[in-house]
Amino acid sequence: MDNQSLWEKIQQRDWFYTFHLPSGDSTRSYLPAEAQAVHATRLQMLQTCLKDYYGESPADITAIDLACHQGFFSHHLAAAGHRRVTGIDARQEHIDDARLICRALQHDNIEFAQRDVFSLSPEQDGQFDTVLMFGLLYHLENPVGALRVAKSLCKKVCLVETQVGPHISGQLDWGHYEFVKPMMGSFTVIDESHETHGPEMSTLGICLAPSTQTLIWIMQKIGFDRVELLTPPEGAYEQIRFGKRVMVAGYID
Repeated sequence: MDNQSLWEKIQQRDWFYTFHLPSGDSTRSYLPAEAQAVHATRLQMLQTCLKDYYGESPADITAIDLACHQGFFSHHLAAAGHRRVTGIDARQEHIDDARLICRALQHDNIEFAQRDVFSLSPEQDGQFDTVLMFGLLYHLENPVGALRVAKSLCKKVCLVETQVGPHISGQLDWGHYEFVKPMMGSFTVIDESHETHGPEMSTLGICLAPSTQTLIWIMQKIGFDRVELLTPPEGAYEQIRFGKRVMVAGYID
């Protein structure tokens, strides 16, 4: 397929993201315009964090994008100087889309694979300087396990972006009224069991969204040396601006 045919195939349909193609055209997104702003805010926060961490010209660094969807952030990592980028997603249709866009953008330092996050391990897949987990955690029934996987794959910095729920703290009777333990956080349970066919929904249906404080505590507890709640930029997407979604960075020093 030549470039003209490739771009025509891409332009025949709507996409989750707006991709800017070498032809000068852009893909149409099926999201409403106001919702598309979440991608711009995520990207800006990602770029700011990595620039602060790696500097202006990162060299010889690798990345893995967990639940990469159509590869939007994978492509930005590749364009920003990561030597090698791996994108994984549980849905084969997302991987097919990501590969199609990859051909159009002519990035030769990205590979995409259909994988479940829980099938990954450093022994089999290696470790990566940068680990992304955007929009995945709150679609899982085992978010703590997924964070452990992300930590095991990470050599330097892990960025987690997620919807968050309300926080609960205080003391809880733990077997007897005289034996209490502090509540370190909370999860909000969301039912997506009737929506698992949706391209942006859970694959299993039971979803646990942590509170912001819970996410930070878990990332500290599983071994990140530093954990930082990133500050939204001016004009950020409303959910991120008001703390309904957050981006947290875990660092390994």
